[in-house]
Amino acid sequence: MLVTLLLGSKTDMEFALKIAETLKEFSIANEIVTASAHKVPEKVVEVIQKLNDDPQPQVIIAVAGMSNGLAGVAAASSVHPVLTCPPAKSLEEYQVDLNSSLRMPSDVPVMTVLHPKNAALAAVRILAETDPELKKKVAARIEKIKAEY
Repeated sequence: MLVTLLLGSKTDMEFALKIAETLKEFSIANEIVTASAHKVPEKVVEVIQKLNDDPQPQVIIAVAGMSNGLAGVAAASSVHPVLTCPPAKSLEEYQVDLNSSLRMPSDVPVMTVLHPKNAALAAVRILAETDPELKKKVAARIEKIKAEY
């Protein structure tokens, strides 16, 4: 199992590490790759092809702000689920940039999750669909959260 965090810029690293932290709670391997869809689209395609050739269950989480072409370029060629978690630093950034994550052309399935922890948890739940032990860990976490209320 693998979650690849695909960053549009090295400046997105701090945000991506929040996602990686939650993945570690579930012992899910992750790798962080920086590849701008606007500046090095050929690198993005190369990364996606490499992931497509890897038979293990995977999820890709794109972390890109401003004009989020990264998630769409990844989803257009990926055989794996693609989430996007835009790293907005303020409400104003969300308001201006969010549409580029939400509006994708047909046949480019991208799921948008705004909170880094929730992006990681969504990836975990996708992977848990084919892993009974991971599904137990997800269920235990849900029960733990419910017990707090």
